Amino acid sequence: MLALSQPSAWATEFATDEVLLEQVLKPYRLNCQYLKSAVVKLADRPGEVGRVSASCEFEIPESCYIDDTGHFNSVEFNICYNQMMYYVIAKVVKERLLEPLSSWSMADYWSRQLADFLITDFRSSFRRAMQGGKFSGEIEILDLTEWEGDDLHEALLVAQTSCRYWDENGGNCHGEVRIAITNPISNQNRS
Repeated sequence: MLALSQPSAWATEFATDEVLLEQVLKPYRLNCQYLKSAVVKLADRPGEVGRVSASCEFEIPESCYIDDTGHFNSVEFNICYNQMMYYVIAKVVKERLLEPLSSWSMADYWSRQLADFLITDFRSSFRRAMQGGKFSGEIEILDLTEWEGDDLHEALLVAQTSCRYWDENGGNCHGEVRIAITNPISNQNRS
């Protein structure tokens, strides 16, 4: 299902792109920009060609919506997931890492970031309470499937992802999220 574009031979890990991260987080209020860094990795082991993941660092100085609960909660889980996912997809587009997103320009991405990325299935599990201050996270794109449109349905991309978070005190949680990307055809490829 995943087809790999040909990035530079050495390009299997991408350090945080500060300019890109700032642009990705621009739609969020300043007190809700939790993602601080994201190192994107392109798998190159047999059987994993085309898998993309990111190792991330977060900081939540104070909750953006409620008095301090003393722990990382499901709302923050979702916000952090969205920020990781938006950044990873932006990096995939910028570096042309995965088909079918390799035909997208950055203008295509920016026009779709908010309106065309829809969570269709969201599952989270909290194994051990985590503090919400500083913590780490990971996201992985497990599968990216292109659904062609027909007379009854519009084309879309479906991304299967997994994520997890942990802190230095042993807190951990994880999730599986499916994203539908509507309007997946590059503006350059429209007739």
